Amino acid sequence: MMLNHENTMANQQLRENPPDIATLDDLARLASYSFVDTLNCDPDADTSGANHVPRQVFSGHHVPVRPTAIEDPEYVTHSNGLFHELGFNDKLAQADDFVRMFSGDLSNVPEPMRNVGWACGYSLSIFGNEYYEQCPFQTGNGYGDGRAVSVLETVINGQRYEMQLKGGGPTPYCRGADGRAVLRSSIREFLAQEHMHALGVPTSRSLSLYVSKTETVQRPWYSDGSRSLNPDMLVSEPVAISTRVAPSFIRVGQLELFSRRARKNEHPKAMEELEKIVLHLIDREYSATIDQKLPINEKVILLAKEYRNRLTSLVANWIRVGYCQANFNSDNCAAGGFTLDYGPFGFCEEFNPTYQPWSGGGQQFSFLYQPLAAERNFHMFLTSLAVLLAPDQKHHEQLEEIANGFATVMQQQMEEMWAGKLGLDELDKELFGEMATLMIQTPVDYTIFFRELSTLPTDITPLKKSFYTELQKPTASTPSGYANDPEGIEAQWSKWLKKWNSSIDNLTDSHTGEPRCREEISSQMKLVNPKYSLRAWLVIPAYEQAAQGHYALVRELQDVMTQPYAEQSKEVEDKYYRLKPTELFEIGGVSHYSCSS
Repeated sequence: MMLNHENTMANQQLRENPPDIATLDDLARLASYSFVDTLNCDPDADTSGANHVPRQVFSGHHVPVRPTAIEDPEYVTHSNGLFHELGFNDKLAQADDFVRMFSGDLSNVPEPMRNVGWACGYSLSIFGNEYYEQCPFQTGNGYGDGRAVSVLETVINGQRYEMQLKGGGPTPYCRGADGRAVLRSSIREFLAQEHMHALGVPTSRSLSLYVSKTETVQRPWYSDGSRSLNPDMLVSEPVAISTRVAPSFIRVGQLELFSRRARKNEHPKAMEELEKIVLHLIDREYSATIDQKLPINEKVILLAKEYRNRLTSLVANWIRVGYCQANFNSDNCAAGGFTLDYGPFGFCEEFNPTYQPWSGGGQQFSFLYQPLAAERNFHMFLTSLAVLLAPDQKHHEQLEEIANGFATVMQQQMEEMWAGKLGLDELDKELFGEMATLMIQTPVDYTIFFRELSTLPTDITPLKKSFYTELQKPTASTPSGYANDPEGIEAQWSKWLKKWNSSIDNLTDSHTGEPRCREEISSQMKLVNPKYSLRAWLVIPAYEQAAQGHYALVRELQDVMTQPYAEQSKEVEDKYYRLKPTELFEIGGVSHYSCSS
């Protein structure tokens, strides 16, 4: 959580000093296009950026694409936090030339900015299995950024940032779609990225969000109260463009694409392109930990170790805050080790190990299966790197050792995370197991339960705020009559709470050996267990109002969800710190989504 504290301090310093970037011309002077300047362009592409028709892309790391601007763009919101971190003046978000650029119109950007962006291809692997058949050409050459167009790279205070328009129109990878994003899903992603950052979870960030006042598209969605798994109607929705920001947008699926081509020797530059993208990844994301002077074999081994550390830490943090990626394919897995591509994601409310917000995801991508899904993606990552090592047996053995150690490192990260949520120095597995069983049987709200536990209650009254009493149901392990016996549940919880309090009271200071102060333990737990979570049913009114041109609720949610650990006002608590209404369980567009979300 120190990262969160450091960001707060940095923002405070920036507020005390006027931002350096007040105009688009100021921003233009910081442009630095490393990806397109050092990597290979698709040789079949139109260099003017007129590459909007679906087709196979056989080689090259990127395709030049001129984004398709949305009609009559209107400002919805921007990230105050990211603006301040970058040194942007807040007024810039509504300046005409900034709005034009970040709603897709690059025609008049100031030099040395460029009026053409770029899109990238990548492969698809699902749970460690390579797929080709979803590609319209059955070759794998049609996957990639179907509606995401990167438009700028900058270097600010020594840090490189890539800025990418989501919803920027068709690219060669759009597979026949329109390349647009709708306001509803754009608001969800915008809020989620900034919420996750505030939670201390590595993530891509949100810069700005603009909506068209006149342009709409039809999308499948759910009728009111629908319990259908998949959308049951077509709705007309406003199109929007959000700008997401990251050090790079290189995905595990990108490495896979070039590895597959090199493995099959699909074209003369296949091996060169694989080596280039891996070295570029190291330069963009790992330069602080991997010496650029090392030979490539040693770089690959260090990259594998560092990515294992990042990926396991990331997934443990997802579970800490109740986040479920839901569609954790390798193409949705950032090679830099942060959260990427907020599609049918969700935040766990009723605690359920197999919580899955994506109607097409299944158990393999559900909440507590995410460590296993991450291991499968890590396997694809290493499989891609291994092609560069042949025929070096020593380094292949090192790579295999790193692969075999993933489960152990992941387990360590998970145990440290659960111990932190419980306020313990190390995990008591028996105590944890009893708690998890009770959480399922009761059932409880994941966020509210751990936040109330962070107050170190000595009786279960505060914990009962998290109980979904109307959802009590028997399970295979539930004692007879237990599900409809609140007093029985409370007795079990009281017994558990007494054991947990005993563990808390036995904690000692590592330096003095004295018992730790309960107030200190409580404060520490509150930095691990957020009070506020981005619940889908709270976002729905915000995007419904936004579709009518009213953005106040979006901005209110943004303010609340970027302070997730804070004790906010009584009004905020009453509105946002509460159980999901029981009538919303199993409702489409609330409890689950199709991939079109």
